[in-house]
Amino acid sequence: MNSLEIDLSFLFVVAVIIIWFMIGYQFVLTLYGYWNFIRSLKEKQKLDGEKIDYPSCTILIPAHNEETVITATIEAMTKLHYPEDKLQIIVINDGSTDRTKEIIEHYASIDKRVELFNVPEGEGGKGKSRALNLGIKQAKSDVIAIYDADNTPDPDALRYLVANLVLHPELGAVLGKFRTVNKNVNMLTRFINIETLSFQSMLQAGRWQMHNIATLPGTNFVMWASLIKKLDGWDEEALTEDSELSIRIYEEGYKIKFIPYAITYEQEPEKWKVWVKQRTRWVRGNNYVIGKFFKEIPKFKNKRLGFDLLLYAFSVLRFLYCYYYF
Repeated sequence: MNSLEIDLSFLFVVAVIIIWFMIGYQFVLTLYGYWNFIRSLKEKQKLDGEKIDYPSCTILIPAHNEETVITATIEAMTKLHYPEDKLQIIVINDGSTDRTKEIIEHYASIDKRVELFNVPEGEGGKGKSRALNLGIKQAKSDVIAIYDADNTPDPDALRYLVANLVLHPELGAVLGKFRTVNKNVNMLTRFINIETLSFQSMLQAGRWQMHNIATLPGTNFVMWASLIKKLDGWDEEALTEDSELSIRIYEEGYKIKFIPYAITYEQEPEKWKVWVKQRTRWVRGNNYVIGKFFKEIPKFKNKRLGFDLLLYAFSVLRFLYCYYYF
């Protein structure tokens, strides 16, 4: 057996070990995720009996050409069970060319909690991070909540998120669960629904229960306004701005908690072309995050976060082909 054959055999064994380790790790996360689900039922019941002095909260909703969904979203926000005098709803019109602006203006005229913020002319359409960085300057509250323009949260979702943030000072942010509202449209949306439920039950719930680690999604989460301002807002170079921000929050000494009982419903891609474009964007964004923080992993204050990022890097390698060829 020559040296080349030995090297290939060694690499094969290493690859098999890594693959089985990751499969085993996912199984362990599944068990912890189920444990989290059971504990969350009791936590929710206890939370319903708590008397909480809710802080002021500003909801930021970036919207770019969202006339087909923005009505349902704003109506859902106005029905949230949150003290009316402490809620500000800012819908950020990010250079829309359809009727998005007119719809927002209508709701702003009938509900004083709803406000329209127009991204300055010439600065629109430069990404969600840019829109949020501009919109947060209009916020007047202690807590910032983020929702996408196609989201319709349960009436109690925001209350549960903020309650956890208030009751646990070690938390910098709290995220909830999202469900696929159009899951029955076709085969693609059915698979996406299964995928999202699996991701949240394993990687979000499991990691939180096992490591006290969770990653911010693009929607249905809250954070302290003082914290996001201290971190100088969102990284406008990051396509997956939520993942990038999560790492900076942990490095600031805070934790991010996942609670499955704060639920929002969102639209998912119904066409394969749209789905591929979305996932390619995620891969490129996650590659950026890994590249930005990879050298800093040995210096992470939270060592479990470093371990989690390394595993994430191995997972992303599976999609490098997609990254380079789409």
